[in-house]
Amino acid sequence: MPYWLMKSEPDELSIHDLQRLGKARWDGVRNYQARNFVRSMQPGDLFFFYHSSCPQPGVAGIARIEGEAYPDPTALDPQSPYHDAKASAEKNPWSARDVSFVEAFREVLPLAAIRAAAGLEELALVQRGSRLSVMPVSEEQWEIILGLARREDAGRSSGGLGMMARWGCSS
Repeated sequence: MPYWLMKSEPDELSIHDLQRLGKARWDGVRNYQARNFVRSMQPGDLFFFYHSSCPQPGVAGIARIEGEAYPDPTALDPQSPYHDAKASAEKNPWSARDVSFVEAFREVLPLAAIRAAAGLEELALVQRGSRLSVMPVSEEQWEIILGLARREDAGRSSGGLGMMARWGCSS
């Protein structure tokens, strides 16, 4: 099964919003490479839900791709920040996906911890100049990130300092 990482600004849609909603539309992707990744996803694929453009960016949880890609309606909405004046109902180049909640990590796994982890050097997220909002994650990378996040959660629940404290992040 392919794995992914998808970025969202938590004031737009956070992992806790998705947890409350159960299911939501993932829209607003306006980069052709990221759009192609969105189109290549299969129902059931899992992705890391990454909080971006916030004080503490990082992996916040896991979500699942539901159904097939469909034309992104925000491209046609003049009131949307994702409006594309060149898009039309007949020719909309942008795609959206429905996603569902799987798991919220107790703490966000910070980008600094991901950058420092052995085995994640090739992850697009940590590559200099990479600004993709949607990217593939190999099975090995998935297991490393999941292990880091679960270890952090275990450290928090057992009263240990956990990775967040080691990286100078507050909870």
